[in-house]
Amino acid sequence: MRQKASNRDLTRRQLLSRASAAGASFVIGAGFIAAPDAAWAAETEHLAPETFATLVQMARDIYPHDRVSDAFYVIAVKGYDTAEAAPGIEAGIAALDGAAQGRGHARYLAVGWERDRVDLLRAIEEGAFFQQIRAGLVTGLYNQKAIWPLFGYEGESFSQGGYIDRGFNDINWL
Repeated sequence: MRQKASNRDLTRRQLLSRASAAGASFVIGAGFIAAPDAAWAAETEHLAPETFATLVQMARDIYPHDRVSDAFYVIAVKGYDTAEAAPGIEAGIAALDGAAQGRGHARYLAVGWERDRVDLLRAIEEGAFFQQIRAGLVTGLYNQKAIWPLFGYEGESFSQGGYIDRGFNDINWL
């Protein structure tokens, strides 16, 4: 008789294929999270995987860019997976999930429409938790050199003599 393999015996490929067959938006296991429709996975040390998945979705909803993959958002929020930050992040995500439940959803990740998730975020945007995440994303997301070409940014110019002699005045759309 063949024994059923445990989740620990699954390869990443098997895990993702099973999740996509089930139609899951995220696969969450003990300390592990993956998106079946994208090429990224992350392990968490201090945050619950569900919290981390919510944080990634929250980051995408705060700074939405259709051409930017979730992998960049994962990198941007990975810094919150520390022993010091985890209690505040867990509490903030729990409150966000509570707000989603107040509107008839199981949790923030279960809210299917971006507009509805943005409405939930607007309700907390003045709070310290939202401001902490938003402020951290400014540098966490946009300081990734690999993302710069997607926005047409070539990087700093000081080391190359500035912008004036490097096409600064070649604006042809004015």
